[in-house]
Amino acid sequence: RSEQFEGRLSLVRIENSNSAFMHDMQGSRFAIAVAHGEGRASFASSADAEAFAASNSAAMRYVDASGEKTMRYPANPNGASDAIAGLSSVDGRVTLMMPHPERVFRASQNSWHPEDWKEDAPSIRLFRNARRWHG
Repeated sequence: RSEQFEGRLSLVRIENSNSAFMHDMQGSRFAIAVAHGEGRASFASSADAEAFAASNSAAMRYVDASGEKTMRYPANPNGASDAIAGLSSVDGRVTLMMPHPERVFRASQNSWHPEDWKEDAPSIRLFRNARRWHG
């Protein structure tokens, strides 16, 4: 099953959350590596989904080319509820995500990138934010 995802990229949008990784990145959209179909966000009940939505903990969502969250494959590669690609604890200390930003943090790791990307790709900021965070 993992073979079908290896080397794929999905487009994500950073949401407003307390995530140490995603500080001041709200609204950013960029491609990120996806390696497998596991790690899907799902909820046992609609009450659980509503409580999660109210917590403002969705840190990253799969989006389509227009930047709108999507449930459609291949943009949402694993059918995650509410297009959730990453979530954060309320205090921002813990962030879980299915995509793999460590695989595309350098411009040269991307199969295509704008000419103005010299060394860094957008996902490097996740790691720099975590290093600077003093929550």
